[in-house]
Amino acid sequence: QVQLVESGGGLVQAGGSLRLSCAASERTFSGYTMGWFRQAPGKEREFVARISWSSTYYADSVKGRFTISRDNAKNTVYLQMNSLKPEDTAVYYCAAVTRGGTEYDCWGHGTQVTVSS
Repeated sequence: QVQLVESGGGLVQAGGSLRLSCAASERTFSGYTMGWFRQAPGKEREFVARISWSSTYYADSVKGRFTISRDNAKNTVYLQMNSLKPEDTAVYYCAAVTRGGTEYDCWGHGTQVTVSS
């Protein structure tokens, strides 16, 4: 099974930036739709962004501030987060659709992002 490892989280002031990375263990990574999700304390996990071979899609709450990208040569997907807000504070998870369809069937362990006001 594909293993996903996130990195790049941390503490940042409001208005600042962070770049999250998610490294996949398989060379078939390029064929997967990849997504970022987040879960804030006491809240449900929510979708943030996804990237397929040729397209990207964002949650309204991050549109214009976050950018998802991928480097298939490095089996890595990124989430560039700019203009961060305290409400962006959450554990961010990377996920992959590895079996076709639309269900994310492989998940990383998450990385904490904390935005101070």
